[in-house]
Amino acid sequence: MAWQDAVEQTVTGLGYDLVELERSAGGLLRVTIDLPWEPGQPAAAEQFVTVEDCEKVTRQLQFLLEVENVDYKRLEVGSPGIDRPLRNDRDFERFAGQVVDITLKAPIGATGSGVAVNRKKFRGTLERTADGAGWQIVWADEPVLKPGQKVGKNRPPAPVHALGFVWDELREARLAPIVSFKGRSAPTSSDGG
Repeated sequence: MAWQDAVEQTVTGLGYDLVELERSAGGLLRVTIDLPWEPGQPAAAEQFVTVEDCEKVTRQLQFLLEVENVDYKRLEVGSPGIDRPLRNDRDFERFAGQVVDITLKAPIGATGSGVAVNRKKFRGTLERTADGAGWQIVWADEPVLKPGQKVGKNRPPAPVHALGFVWDELREARLAPIVSFKGRSAPTSSDGG
């Protein structure tokens, strides 16, 4: 068994999900963990990884890596943070309705569609497609307001765009790093992304 598989088994055996395993050339071994999520679990009930969780996993992984004779200089165990990577359909289900950043492998867009021809990066609300078979992000290109600038009542709303995609088209998908001292919450209908 490869040591990467042993790390994943150890992390899941301790009751966590392995989000990412990264090894740098400088000898750093970075392990990103998260608490497990079950479909149907309300977002308000979601808990977050604590320092104690990271310490617990670190102690077990130090023993494992010694037994597996893995050469590393520093082990770093942490939580996924506010810009958590989304790696599979389960992550998409968990964070449906949240604002996400996606990067496509190839640019898309068409003249007259409102999307730049060479655009690869998008930020919008993650949603299921109408047929329920795939995923899309939805956003409105609202103009940036200057501080103190008021929005006129007669200003037309920005057009709403939707982009459906499949896994093979994605280079990366992450939660948008939105800082709020009230915590991450589902966007309201006025949020455009």
